[in-house]
Amino acid sequence: MGGPNFWDNQEKAQQVIGQLKPLNGLINPFDALVKQSEDLQVLCELCAEDDSLEGELQRELYAVEKKLGEFDLRAMFTGPQDGSNAFLKISAGTGGTEACDWAQILLRMYTRWAERNGYQLEMIDELKNDEAGIRSATILVKGDYAYGYLQSETGVHRLVRISPFDANARRHTSFAAVDVAPDIEGTINIEIKPDDLKRDTFRSGGPGGQHQNKTESGVRYTHIPTGIAAESRTERSQHKNDANALALLKAKLYRVEEMKRKAEVEKQYDEKGEVSWGSQIRNYVMQPYTLVKDVRTNTETGQVQKVLDGEIDEFIQAFLRDKAAKEHKK
Repeated sequence: MGGPNFWDNQEKAQQVIGQLKPLNGLINPFDALVKQSEDLQVLCELCAEDDSLEGELQRELYAVEKKLGEFDLRAMFTGPQDGSNAFLKISAGTGGTEACDWAQILLRMYTRWAERNGYQLEMIDELKNDEAGIRSATILVKGDYAYGYLQSETGVHRLVRISPFDANARRHTSFAAVDVAPDIEGTINIEIKPDDLKRDTFRSGGPGGQHQNKTESGVRYTHIPTGIAAESRTERSQHKNDANALALLKAKLYRVEEMKRKAEVEKQYDEKGEVSWGSQIRNYVMQPYTLVKDVRTNTETGQVQKVLDGEIDEFIQAFLRDKAAKEHKK
């Protein structure tokens, strides 16, 4: 950034600045922790001479320990795209309207989590179910380390509850799949051969009423060699939907290559696979008892409603610590 020609290319300069932000997100807290530890040392020495300072010492120690825990968690982000924005897609699985309603509940859960943690959200694509809920939805979560945190959510989520759609009030099991990919736009240049792309347009039918129903503003890109597809329908402008769909496709292709490099051959979530029993990463049970349990880390809580209101940090942190421990063993 100190180079004389840095600002000659404004677009490239902004990309570099964007890459600097998550780095400062590690360096600045580290520098602050070093200074606080030095201040603590001085306070300890003063406390040895004056017992009345013990309360202040305990408060400062608690504050530093909390910040150290947060820094320790962030330092686990070692992936090249962990600092990026994230595309998060939710797809209803087996279970009909029940599953579509469950997908809507998950969308609300992640929206609440993002808002609580200061992230911005942009709806990229949403396909509503006729009766209730959504068949699928893709949101872009904008902010530092959005992908680093949300990568823990990729997989099938299972809900057990008394169905609000069952007149006999019977217990139902529903499934929905979550897929998370990093937004690589501006950080990695992925070139796709024009011959490998299939582009389709369709009537959006979403927010926007008559305008979207009469024009084919929705755009779907399919990568022919892999069959991976991405679509956007929420914008009035076909040009904007085109850009969103292409960015999402590149993010998906990057993630596939990333998984190959890590030798994770079997996909945790496959759009062509079965989103059903036996493949879930997390269970949400509301009847006959209340329990949310992550089958990968065995992290659990009985506070189902709080989890569905977006309090999922406990599960995210457990996944990241487990992932870091496994990588350390390698």
